[in-house]
Amino acid sequence: MRIKLVLFFLACQTAVYAQNFKYPTLPNQGKSLSALVPANWKILDSISGDLNHDQLNDLAFVMEYHKEVRESRAYGDNTTEIITEIQKPRILAVYFKRANGEGYQIGVQNNNFILRSAEGGIMGDPLRPLKIDSNKLVLSFEGGGDWRWKLNYTFRYQDKNWFLEKAGNEYYNESSGEMTHKKYDFILRKRLVTTGKTHNRDAANETVSEDFPFKTLRTFQSFKKPWTWEIGPDEFL
Repeated sequence: MRIKLVLFFLACQTAVYAQNFKYPTLPNQGKSLSALVPANWKILDSISGDLNHDQLNDLAFVMEYHKEVRESRAYGDNTTEIITEIQKPRILAVYFKRANGEGYQIGVQNNNFILRSAEGGIMGDPLRPLKIDSNKLVLSFEGGGDWRWKLNYTFRYQDKNWFLEKAGNEYYNESSGEMTHKKYDFILRKRLVTTGKTHNRDAANETVSEDFPFKTLRTFQSFKKPWTWEIGPDEFL
């Protein structure tokens, strides 16, 4: 009897993970945040502010599905390294406030860029609060163990697309304080590299400015998720 029960529960678990999950298509418009959230999804974080320079407060939010599913996620160079994991899917959504003041119009739905709850290592969920800075959307993540990392990405909305304008990648040792912090400006095509200790004053660390040539600005479509853009040998963003 016990063996039958074990087999039954294993079968149920397999059925949950093997379900034919599909991301919902978010509503084209809605009157409130609650009206934009599909069934079986919950809000993890949200923020309000002007993202398209019309002096109206738009909405940006992250949602999570209510249960785990099998999901293929990009690693490495976005295409050749695809790993299937069991986790709760997440969606980033941005809605613009309508000019007549009646509700919101969708600005983007992204099913890939937000890291999942188990992608932060021993530090737990890597997602950090959303920010809007100078009409730009800032996405931040943090994770690791003895060696820890912090990532942030600043996206600008222009010409009906979302362009990556700036980014930061900090890698440091929790015990020794040894760190490397890289700041990327894709408009000026510059990279600032700071090395030293996290507990030092800025003057005690070394900062070098480097040219950072590239062809085109990355978008949500061409930059699938954190850690998948190989900028150079052993350098990922």
